[in-house]
Amino acid sequence: MNKKLTASALTLAAAGTLFAGQSAMAAPALNTGVAPGGNFNLSVWSLQEPVGSPGSPRTISPSQLKGAGGYQDAYFYTDKSDGSMTFWDPENGVHTPNSNFSRSELREMNSSGSAASWGLPGTHKLSATVKVTKVPSSVCVGQIHASEGSGTTKPLIELYYHSNGDIVAGIENGPGGGQTAHSIGHVSLNTQWSYVISVTGGNTINISINGANHSFAIPSGWKGYPQYFKAGDYNQSASSSSTNGATVHFYALTVSHS
Repeated sequence: MNKKLTASALTLAAAGTLFAGQSAMAAPALNTGVAPGGNFNLSVWSLQEPVGSPGSPRTISPSQLKGAGGYQDAYFYTDKSDGSMTFWDPENGVHTPNSNFSRSELREMNSSGSAASWGLPGTHKLSATVKVTKVPSSVCVGQIHASEGSGTTKPLIELYYHSNGDIVAGIENGPGGGQTAHSIGHVSLNTQWSYVISVTGGNTINISINGANHSFAIPSGWKGYPQYFKAGDYNQSASSSSTNGATVHFYALTVSHS
């Protein structure tokens, strides 16, 4: 079957992520001597960080992120021990007006540099390999979020990792809010694990945790609302502390649309 993939589905060769038609092979080691953009295709992501002015976190564009000499700082960097793309988010960080929590998180973009925004019909997939090494309560490591200007500021689905190792999918009951939690896995802290979040046919959310699959019906109220992917470190606790927070490492990250 022929599959038409957008530019955002380019293979991250260094991360070893596979797509239909590729042969299985060992994932090459990530390069510890480059910025995250040297190991990952960040030309289709922008970055929001937990600094800036109140209600207006700093945003880094795809053109700044991409390439071996791309952007990195204390909140977003290549881990020198294993080359992972690392996100750090303190509890006292700057956050958006629609949230009480700060984040160091990627937002899906188009190859043209515009903000990605796609309808639910079709097949849309976010795949990642991650490791959480620090989390006070819970942290969102991947999500599908309603597009800006759609009439809601809510996410369709958020994938949470809890400090006790539980992995939970929070599915919003509709654009008006109210989230239903589904426990879908357990992985110990400091352990790599993989997830895939996808929507198919405009009516089903599929989530795979280390190959174990779970499917959920998309609440009917979401019909007609455009979406985009997010991935990274969206910490779910807040305080005045600049040292307490979440750290999330990514070893692979891709998106595809068909």
